[in-house]
Amino acid sequence: MRLVASDIDGTILGHDGKISERTIKAFRDCREAGVELVFVTGRPPRWLYPLQEQLGHSGIVICSNGAVVWDLATEKPISSTALDIESVYEARRIIKGIRPDALFAAETLTSFHLEPGFIENETSELLAEFTPAPLDRTLKADDAVVKFLAVTRKGTPDEFLAEVGPAVSHLVATTHSAPRTAMLEMSVPGINKAVTLAKYAESLGIQAADVVAFGDMPNDIEMLRWAGHGYAMASGHPEAILAAGRQAPHFDDDGVAQILEAKLTGQRV
Repeated sequence: MRLVASDIDGTILGHDGKISERTIKAFRDCREAGVELVFVTGRPPRWLYPLQEQLGHSGIVICSNGAVVWDLATEKPISSTALDIESVYEARRIIKGIRPDALFAAETLTSFHLEPGFIENETSELLAEFTPAPLDRTLKADDAVVKFLAVTRKGTPDEFLAEVGPAVSHLVATTHSAPRTAMLEMSVPGINKAVTLAKYAESLGIQAADVVAFGDMPNDIEMLRWAGHGYAMASGHPEAILAAGRQAPHFDDDGVAQILEAKLTGQRV
């Protein structure tokens, strides 16, 4: 084990916004043992504060499902892969034709653009700084859209993905990570957590066989398959569990910490 790559939400971070003390200690023990740590998330850079505040992490984070590599120490991107605006609008048009009730948002390197109604609770503190408006009024031609989002209030995330994913596959890579909200996350075709993690590991001279990865949702599937030791949370999505082939115990039982503790002490897991 030379590199630990972990998803954040539902894997190490709960709905209460907390990382358990046991998990914090497990990551600290990894650092002290000389194991590299990288967090791989669908979150944008502005929402990485739990890593800084609770873990004291100041290293690299792979954000936006692999579209951004972010340096927490400098608060700047190391690299990014953005959708062109034409693909964003064409994907929106196609999805709207299939699901007229769908609403959209676009994550850029510098801001977040959301249509009115995209967030049910528009008093959300996390999004209070952003004013909902039609995308064609706020998005500029040179905006670097690293993640495009679509949400509907009807059906499940899996149903929404199955319905519209194939129709826009020539424009965007589509996945989801919200357990209950039918929200799709779209990026440049060929970009996902695994692709960017593999490049990062290679830059450190680390092979997939020496990577331990943790995740819980469909946006983690490629990463869990790529890593030599991919663990899906027992509390995770069935497709993630199937893809990984290995399970970490349930999130509520500090599953990530249990696996890391065992590996650090040489136990077979």
